[in-house]
Amino acid sequence: MRDNSYSSTHPPLPPTTEDVRVSWLRLLRSRRVGISTFWRLLSEHGSAQNALDALPDVARSAGVQRYEVCPEGVVHAELKAGRMRGAQLICHGDPNYPADLAELSDAPPMLWVVGDPAALTRPMVALVGARNASSLGLRMARSLSGGLGAAGYQVVSGLARGIDTAAHVEAVDHGTIAVMAGGVDVLYPSENTRLAEEIVTKGGALISEQPMGLQPTARHFPMRNRIVSGLSRAVVVVEAAAKSGSLITARCALDQGREVLAVPGHPMDARASGCNILIRDGARLVRNTEDILEALPPSEPAQQAEFPGFEDSIPPGDILRSLPEGPPPRRSLRETANLHLQILQQLGPSPVAEDQLIRDLGVGSGDVSPVLTDLELEGRVQRQPGGLLSLTPERNTDPDGTRH
Repeated sequence: MRDNSYSSTHPPLPPTTEDVRVSWLRLLRSRRVGISTFWRLLSEHGSAQNALDALPDVARSAGVQRYEVCPEGVVHAELKAGRMRGAQLICHGDPNYPADLAELSDAPPMLWVVGDPAALTRPMVALVGARNASSLGLRMARSLSGGLGAAGYQVVSGLARGIDTAAHVEAVDHGTIAVMAGGVDVLYPSENTRLAEEIVTKGGALISEQPMGLQPTARHFPMRNRIVSGLSRAVVVVEAAAKSGSLITARCALDQGREVLAVPGHPMDARASGCNILIRDGARLVRNTEDILEALPPSEPAQQAEFPGFEDSIPPGDILRSLPEGPPPRRSLRETANLHLQILQQLGPSPVAEDQLIRDLGVGSGDVSPVLTDLELEGRVQRQPGGLLSLTPERNTDPDGTRH
């Protein structure tokens, strides 16, 4: 019997007994019951068991004959598979259920988690991009991911090849969240099996809303992407084609009211077209970690002071801006090498004015000029008329100096 005191204006209480958890999972796994239908049935009937009892009549009134709800045996088999994998089932309303994700109208009622559930309670930023990422894109992903991790944010991504993998690898020591398109026990792609294990052992987590053992198909990835953005305070796109899963994630983020940021790329590089489109349409342009931190809600400042290694993870220009006023310290060899790298990352085949480069780096011209001279002498940067600078194309080198 329906509890007439139940109010649909408040989220339902999470399951407090194993029987209620089984009822929730049976309802969620029943045929033709999606996320929206689950929440509507729970709201209308007051409990998952009441909804299960009413579901055959609801289906019959919708023209579906001989409807059967998900058998208990199927759910018990899934729960057993979860225990064997060492996974935990976290329900909407549980203390470890991600608060930002819970705000969504289509929030998953239940999540399978392998790893540390407490990782889901920390502030998160999503970092996504192309599977066939460029060398520069991978380096940018690693730089941003390491900076975010050091600043106290969990980096969220999809464990895919390319940008996702680079983001997870760099953030793994700080804790990172991998959202799976299939079951949490189905590692895809298989070459990231070792990475997934490292994520779990180092305080991160693998999560999925799908049943244990489910092999991912094309339709599962957009569903996964809404969780990637829903977990996060902001979504950063590093490289993405004009039609790509990363842009689906960005659209989900916009619909969810999240901040969308993108790393610009060369107009003739197809892998950068999606990012350039996002920036054209109003996404915040990202040059470094500080650009991301500035875009995050001011009520949740990054805890940089707790991570003494943060200075090594962000561009030298950002470090100088964060220092107290006074005479700048003498540059170490490591800082000089970092400045070399940042200059080469800023430059590309299109010429850039030297004063614009200096403004982008946030470093004094007296520090940049001798480094530019070194790079010119090495043949890695060339000057063009009008005080413009670009990478030397005939050398065909990566920004870290590695030749193809």
